[in-house]
Amino acid sequence: MSVSATRSGQHPSTILITGATGGIGAALARSYAQPGRTLILHGRDPARLAAVTRECEALGAQVQGVTFDLRDAAAAVAALRSLSSRHTIDLAIVNAGVSSAIGDGLEAESWEAAKAVLAVNLDGAIATVAGVLPEMRRRRTGQIALVSSLAAYFGLPVTPTYCASKAALKAYGEALRGWLAPQGIAVNVVMPGFVRTPMSERFRGARPFLMSPERAATRILRGLARNRARIAFPRRLAFGMWCLAALPAALSQWIVRAAGFGR
Repeated sequence: MSVSATRSGQHPSTILITGATGGIGAALARSYAQPGRTLILHGRDPARLAAVTRECEALGAQVQGVTFDLRDAAAAVAALRSLSSRHTIDLAIVNAGVSSAIGDGLEAESWEAAKAVLAVNLDGAIATVAGVLPEMRRRRTGQIALVSSLAAYFGLPVTPTYCASKAALKAYGEALRGWLAPQGIAVNVVMPGFVRTPMSERFRGARPFLMSPERAATRILRGLARNRARIAFPRRLAFGMWCLAALPAALSQWIVRAAGFGR
């Protein structure tokens, strides 16, 4: 990893955060907000985006809110390349995400619901990288954080498409890290466990080691500053999910059911 990439991760001046109106995204925005720093905050809800913008401005940051639709990948790439031409984005946090779950009557996720999740969590994430990466490569410095999930280690029965999208994002980020490190660009995969957000509230099942968005943001900031390849937390749950991926599938699935994650 080049010195320039490491320094930009430790002291980023301009930060892009997608999904900045959600629990983790808003907490990250507030954590990074300080005088002398520029935040480019993306969100789908203009009212919530305006509220987060005001909070960050009150903390001293200069803030630009943007509302492009990540489900339109071509438009998102164009918007982000335009932003990258006008701002030197040191750190891009690819955080926007949605979820879906198996219905109460155990009906399968519809194809439409699955497409909606993949359009944001995977296509939108890759489009975000495609939008900011050319300028980072030209400068040979920058950092990209992809927010995946501990569910990327082992799929949970009630959220199959969500788990698939986060597993794909994990693999994508790890591949990018190997490719881009010699070019001075750091790539990190963030793998949170259960964080107290509206998305997690909809999850039907156990939520062990549930933490606040603010605590999650602190873990993420620390990991990005240290340029960790995987920022997985909380540690005990991360280790447990990693073990599920390593164990024989039949045993792992029994453990998941016994822990309250299945039906």
